[in-house]
Amino acid sequence: MTTAAPLLDAIEHETGPAPSWSVLWLHGLGADGNDFVPIVPELRRADWPALRFVFPHAPVRPVTINNGVRMRAWYDIRDFSDLNNRADETGVDESVTQVEALIAREAQRGIAAERVLLAGFSQGGAIALATGLRRPTPLGGLIALSTYLPMPQRLVGEATPASRKQPLFMAHGQYDPVVPYAAGMASAAKLRELGLTPDWHAYPMAHQVCAEQIRDLGDWMSRRFAA
Repeated sequence: MTTAAPLLDAIEHETGPAPSWSVLWLHGLGADGNDFVPIVPELRRADWPALRFVFPHAPVRPVTINNGVRMRAWYDIRDFSDLNNRADETGVDESVTQVEALIAREAQRGIAAERVLLAGFSQGGAIALATGLRRPTPLGGLIALSTYLPMPQRLVGEATPASRKQPLFMAHGQYDPVVPYAAGMASAAKLRELGLTPDWHAYPMAHQVCAEQIRDLGDWMSRRFAA
């Protein structure tokens, strides 16, 4: 008998009683769940339903490009220059399984997959995309910030019909030195080929989040809740 992996530790914040939607937010390399907690009051709008924000902490693992130093990471990075081979496939698979466990817990708490938004920044965004493409049932939406599609050749073959039904918000800095802007655009183009319709946004920034982006994301989330 296979034992399920324990749930990732996470920070949770509910904006009101009996939340009807959940937002799972995955941080970037070397950060932790605290990284995006401050975004909640900036993002939240008065007419939104009560939300449960879940900010999980990635496992601690050695990261090759950082001389094997152990840090929170959703997967190892062995080659920084080659985005097609940047992601460690075993680590990606493990993280997708852990994220799916968090989605399943939301269902147990009364929030079905169609009312879950899965967000991620950088490495976390790569995991959000990998999770979304493999889902047998669609989520309420995907949010991919300053990121790229990992393992593109493999994920193209694993994409499900349900994945095409998921609304997708993508945002990228035009001067990003970590995940080049061209790589983000190429990933968006690949996702369009798979049948998704990315809502693409570009900003004059580096590998970060800006106020204009938070505003645009809030507009997009408002449309998800209204639908």
